[in-house]
Amino acid sequence: MLTSFRAYLNTWIVRAFFMVLVAAFALWGVADMVRLVGVDTTVATAAGQKLEIPMVQQAYQQQLAQYQRNAGANAEPTAEIRTALARRAVEQLITETAVAAQITRFGLVVPDEALRAAVLDLPGLRRKDGGLDRIALERMLQNAGLSEARFLALLRSDLAQRELLAAVRAGAVAPESMVQALFDFRGETRTADAVSFPLATAPAPAAPEAASLERFWANHPDLFSTPELRRIKAVVLAPETIAKTVQVSDEELAAAYDQRRAEFDVPEKRSADVLLAQDEAKAKALAEQWRGGADWAAMDKAARGPGGNAITLTDTTAAEVPIPPLAEALFAAKPDEVSGPVKTDIGYYVFKVGKITPGAKRSLEEVKDELRRSVALQKASDAIYDRANKIEDQLAGGAKLDELPGDVGLAAVSGTLDAKGDTASGTPAPIPGPAELRAALIAAAFQAKPGQPPHLTEVPAPTEGKTQPQASSYYALVVDSVTPPAEKPFAEVQAAVTQAWTEQARRHAQELAAAALYAAVKAGETLAAAAAKAGLTVTTLPPTGRFAPAAGVPSQLNVLLFNMKRGEATMVETPEGFLVATLTTITEPDPKADAVGYGRLRDLLARRMGADIETLYLQAVRTEAKPHVNETLLQSIAQP
Repeated sequence: MLTSFRAYLNTWIVRAFFMVLVAAFALWGVADMVRLVGVDTTVATAAGQKLEIPMVQQAYQQQLAQYQRNAGANAEPTAEIRTALARRAVEQLITETAVAAQITRFGLVVPDEALRAAVLDLPGLRRKDGGLDRIALERMLQNAGLSEARFLALLRSDLAQRELLAAVRAGAVAPESMVQALFDFRGETRTADAVSFPLATAPAPAAPEAASLERFWANHPDLFSTPELRRIKAVVLAPETIAKTVQVSDEELAAAYDQRRAEFDVPEKRSADVLLAQDEAKAKALAEQWRGGADWAAMDKAARGPGGNAITLTDTTAAEVPIPPLAEALFAAKPDEVSGPVKTDIGYYVFKVGKITPGAKRSLEEVKDELRRSVALQKASDAIYDRANKIEDQLAGGAKLDELPGDVGLAAVSGTLDAKGDTASGTPAPIPGPAELRAALIAAAFQAKPGQPPHLTEVPAPTEGKTQPQASSYYALVVDSVTPPAEKPFAEVQAAVTQAWTEQARRHAQELAAAALYAAVKAGETLAAAAAKAGLTVTTLPPTGRFAPAAGVPSQLNVLLFNMKRGEATMVETPEGFLVATLTTITEPDPKADAVGYGRLRDLLARRMGADIETLYLQAVRTEAKPHVNETLLQSIAQP
């Protein structure tokens, strides 16, 4: 057989066939390789630097992975989304390249000592003796998928960029007119007179007839029906679920305590009224007047003048008082006693200490449990992305929820719930993880179709009020069955129908009474006169702020008050009933009475302006870098 086959290979027919194949490879395969020689593979240029395909491809894959974590592993990005992700990756690289060029231009260098200090400042990398925890560093690098050299290069670049942008932001100063206008807007208070019509005091309506109740029941099926219920199975992967399986050593606890010592050594805080005079005689006179029984309003007025001032310090630490002699005297004085004069470089101070909040120092033993939870949560946050990728791969491969591994920190959930997240008995469904994950899981349960395959969905952590990035949480679910809503028989819910009908009748009666009073005030009567005629009582509500309604002022009314003119009336409905109110007083805040708050607002605006200046600077740097993008190559990178 083999001999015959070899003989056949030696024929001219077979030789001709192989010649055709060689020619085809020469024309197609080899020719393609030849054509690639000399082709530009630069996706973009900026500041004279080339962004080659491998660099852009890596950045694009990172953007694509983040998108799929957010949308779910089974979510296939459209061509438009892929192009947008590729463009975002290129734009980010262009900005980084442009900034790097500016760092080189200005000669900014990050010394090795500064780099070492930055590494040690990262959470969990400093040993108790102050040295570097190599094991923790290697674990962090493994989770991030970085080599040590690459990590140090990225950190050095980040430190240099921070130094450059800090210098850009440093010159930002908020104009006093802007600070004053915002201070007035935020600190303005308003006072109103009001007459309330609570449902609880409404007269009881006559007993309803059976026909009225049945009609009410028929017209309000949403009030007397069982909600749609869905039976689900789900798994949750969150820092909280992983943390339960994480071990924390005593060495890690000690290192965390050292890093967070400032949280456990809380300094004493004091509130005080402070007067400033330019000469000692004036300061002594102010002190005697104050000791003689003058109130703060009188002392504020007496201190005003050339070089004089009066300020109020609220919950201030010694470090926050910028004048050392004054800080020392303030924190040595007894409360409720006039102290001073205290001589400083800018004048003489007289003050009276009010509230004192003692400092507190907690030992490692006292905070050990708290620290253990915190460190475990941090370690869980570091590991969650790697574990999420493993679970995502298994689900993409067709694994069912009950086939997922039990050693990665997953929490299993199963049961029946409604769209509010309550079980059939009316209690909240026990879903682990943060509140935002719970809300996302419940919403997804009522959007998914029964039997739909599960996929891992990322729920980003909220960023508002956070100084450090927070780890996301994940869930995957399947809907086993759906129980549609069903109307309850009248006989079964008659008592509830009667109660709801009565509450509606009470609300209607109070609404008519409130509307009559409001109409009288709108017709020209004062609220007091119209209320007196109706035998009602007018109440003066407490002063309320624009963003912080005072106790006793309904939020529904608070919103309206700051859009009204003095003397104008309004009527609002609240969960408790109705309210007719007239705006009586508008009070502007006094910066002198809250010097600390005024200063904090000035600093906040300066930081916001600094951020805006930084954005403008980055735009200018990008323009100077003269970026150019090869659209053809960009589109090719975005292809699936």
